[in-house]
Amino acid sequence: MRIIHTDIIKREAKRLIYDCSFFVPPEIKEIYSMMLTEEDAPLARQSLSIILENGEIASREEIPLCQDCGSVIFFLEIGQDVHIEGSSLYDALNEAVACAYQKHYLRKSIVSDPLRRVNTGTNTPSFIHIDIVDGDKISLHVLLKGGGSENASALRMFRPTDSIDSIISFIEEVIVKAGPNPCPPIFLGIGIGGTADVAMVNSKKALLRPIDAPHCDPFYAELEERIKVTLNKTGVGPLGFGGKNTVAAVFIKEAPTHIASLPVALNLNCHSFRKGGIVI
Repeated sequence: MRIIHTDIIKREAKRLIYDCSFFVPPEIKEIYSMMLTEEDAPLARQSLSIILENGEIASREEIPLCQDCGSVIFFLEIGQDVHIEGSSLYDALNEAVACAYQKHYLRKSIVSDPLRRVNTGTNTPSFIHIDIVDGDKISLHVLLKGGGSENASALRMFRPTDSIDSIISFIEEVIVKAGPNPCPPIFLGIGIGGTADVAMVNSKKALLRPIDAPHCDPFYAELEERIKVTLNKTGVGPLGFGGKNTVAAVFIKEAPTHIASLPVALNLNCHSFRKGGIVI
């Protein structure tokens, strides 16, 4: 058994939130620089240039990458041989969020009730997903999710007899309808299979995969590329101004499902792809 104190988890959570809020990873910069060389449309090129410039200013002047500093979503894989001591894990993570958002002047965007709409003033509670796995380590990932892209989420319960083409058509319909609202170029997470709730969570978990890591199953890797090509032909383009680059990357996470079910869930992330992770 390995003992991990919640103070360590809290410290790492605060660091991840800070890094995600102010710094664009090199691989993301590379994607936008490559898009800039491909684009012909003036507004698309201008949008990509501004996105790159925004990232440079954010890191240099310690200004958040976006005024919507996002809801904080944690994904933890906790080894069954780990014993967590200290405060409640949930309390530790929420304290990390409150501290980071206060210290770094990040906008607080969480309301305590969906209909009464009273801001909590701390950007808490965060949204926490925990899986128990083998081993004696904790994998901690954070995703900072803005409202515009989150509001474009979608779920459809397909029939098992429905074709892959019909699934791609549904995805295309969602992306075109969303238009500029999720602030493209987007990073698209797709959950396929499971139950409705599992598919929705998996559509977010899919986004945690490294940018340069194709799906381990060639069948799904090919499908991801096919979806990306289809969506980049829609002409939505950067920030909805038209162009060749509506989607930066597509990530699929599949799961076993009922013989009568075929859920497909979509989670869109804006061009400000704020995610990070660490193994403790």
